[in-house]
Formats: sequence, structure tokens, C-alpha cells
Amino acid sequence: MDEVAEMPEADPTVSVSVSFHSSVIESVRQRVGKRGVSPYVEAAVRRQIERDNLAALIRASEEIHGPLTGAEIQAAREEMLGLSTRGEVA
Repeated sequence: MDEVAEMPEADPTVSVSVSFHSSVIESVRQRVGKRGVSPYVEAAVRRQIERDNLAALIRASEEIHGPLTGAEIQAAREEMLGLSTRGEVA
């Protein structure tokens, strides 16, 4: 997977042709109107690139350190959400 650099807003745009199911495009147009389709799709693609990059980072970390245990994942979840070990808000 190629790393994608930060995409500055000043970066020139390029027109491409992509195909979507008609129901998907109709749903997008209902949300953002006809002229909002490109920004909406670009934002979705940017989010996917971020997810792909994160997945690659996780794979690389697991190759070095091994996968996280269930207990480590739960401890991180509790720390991020401010929960005690009993699931109560701290």
C-alpha cells in the first residue's frame, strides 16, 4: 500500500469517472445536492485513506510487538472513555 501524503486544499483537482449504484448517488444528492457530490465523495475517500493508513500502522506494530490482548484493549477503552474497571464513568 502506498502512503498518501497530507492532501492540502491548494492541491489542484483532477476529474475522474467513477461508477456508483444509482441508489447511492441519489442518497448522496438528497444529503448534499447535485453540486455537493464531489466534496462529499472526496471526504469519504479521505476518511478511507486514513483508515487504510491506520490499518497498515496497526499491522506493522503487531509484527513488531504481537497483537494486543483482550485485556489491553479493554484497558485502553476504559482509559479513553474515562471508565473504571466496572464500566462506571470515573
